[in-house]
This record gives sequence, C-alpha cells and structure tokens, in this order.
Amino acid sequence: MADAKVWFITGAGRGMGVDIAQAALAAGDAVVATGRSAEAVSGSVGEAENLLVVELDITNPASADVAVRAAIERFGRIDVLVNNAGNFFAGFFEELSPEQFDQQLVTNLGGPLNVTRAVLPVMRRQRSGHIITISSTAGIVGQAFCSAYAASKFGLEGWMESLRFEVEPFGIDTTIVEPGFFRTDLLTKESTAYAALSIEDYAQRTAETRPAWEAMSGKQNNDPVKLASALMTIANEKPPPLRFVAGADAVETVEQKAKDLLAQVEAYRDLSSALAIDEP
Repeated sequence: MADAKVWFITGAGRGMGVDIAQAALAAGDAVVATGRSAEAVSGSVGEAENLLVVELDITNPASADVAVRAAIERFGRIDVLVNNAGNFFAGFFEELSPEQFDQQLVTNLGGPLNVTRAVLPVMRRQRSGHIITISSTAGIVGQAFCSAYAASKFGLEGWMESLRFEVEPFGIDTTIVEPGFFRTDLLTKESTAYAALSIEDYAQRTAETRPAWEAMSGKQNNDPVKLASALMTIANEKPPPLRFVAGADAVETVEQKAKDLLAQVEAYRDLSSALAIDEP
C-alpha cells in the first residue's frame, strides 16, 4: 500500500461510482466508497481488504465531515476525491416546481461543495491531492427538458474552474469530467425525477419528450467501465487534464459548442469592441 492511492468516491452504491471504485481496487489502490446506504454500497462494490464503506449524504455537511474523518482514521490520507453522486430532475423549467429545482442544485452542486469542503483541509495538509468532479455535456451545452440539470452542471463547472487556481499552490490538481451518454443508472427511476407540474402549453412536448428520455435508459452507447478505466489513467498523469471530455458524442458536442461560441464572438466583434469609455 506504500505506493497506492487512496480514493474517496461518492455515489458508490450503484452506477458509475461502483465502476470507479472497482477499477481503483483492481489497480491495487485503497478506496473509501460512500453512499446514502452503506449496505447498498457494500452489496454493489463487494469486499476487499483495502476497501472502507462509509454512509454519506452529500447534501449534509456534517455527514461529509464524519465520512472524511472515517477515511483518515482508516487510511491516513485522501489522494483522489471523485465527486460522482448526483441525480436528474427532467422537465421544462416552468413545469419543474421550485422545490424540485432547488433540490437539483442542492444535490448536484451543493453536494460536491460539501464533500470537497470536508476533504480540502486533508489535501492541504498533505500538500497533494486530486479532485475529480463528474460534470456532463449538460455543463457545456444547455438543452430543452434539462434546465435544472444544466444549471447544476454549469454551476459545477464554474466552481471547479475557479477552485483550480485557489488550490494549485497547495499541490492539489483538479479535473472536470464531461461525459456524454453512458449506460449508467442516471435515467432510471431511482435517479431521475420528472416535473411535478403540468402546464397546457407544454403538454404535447412533454408527452413526446418524456418517453424519449425514458426509452434511452439502458441504451446509451458509452461504457461506464471504460470511463472508470480512463479515470485510472488520468489520476496517474502529471499533471492530469483540467478537463476530460468522455465519449465520442461528448467530443462532438464540445467541439460544436466551441465553434458556436467563436462564431458569436466574431458576428458581434465590432459592436462588442466599441464599448470602452471615451476618455477626454
């Protein structure tokens, strides 16, 4: 274990978090696998000598503190934090209740903030560490039916981009992972909630869009096991990438967004550049 990394992984009860935990264990590293139900995490990840399973509600700062203390008591350090846990509130903005929208932000944005806030003192003392946060192509490109989810992921990306400059002096690296559509549990009923409200103007589009999202579950093209393996590679790079675009569909999406941004800048370059104060 002298050269092994210690991984702290959220959302390891099912989905991609399980794959990441198992990949790290297979690589000979130590893993702190966390989730709302410790029993579910144990059942999904399995057993290993260098595995610690800890109950963690990422929306509760006190729960994050307890989980981090347990990790330090067992392994003495945390080398890689993977902010993976999240959910999906799907629906048109007006049909999502304020409570649903807030809960999306509390989980997908507030959760990683809580866990990272608990882990950072450990990494600062070590003068080393790597924070990997799972975002989405929805953190780069917005789309209909995803306004709450995109808001949470856009916020996540802005936070991570800024955090990078704050923690680099302490030897702490950051990586934003932007997956496309992977065959995970995100679109299952356990991870996806649909809009609570119904507005007539949206009724036809809702009736068409929701079944399309539901039908996509289990049919996504990308393999989460391969993504977990890619994260093992990234965690061993020095320096690791600031961003990792995961999946051919994600690459295409991000490339198109970059082209669109540059086109918008160019289209209004003269107007944008003529806004300076006219000094006397």
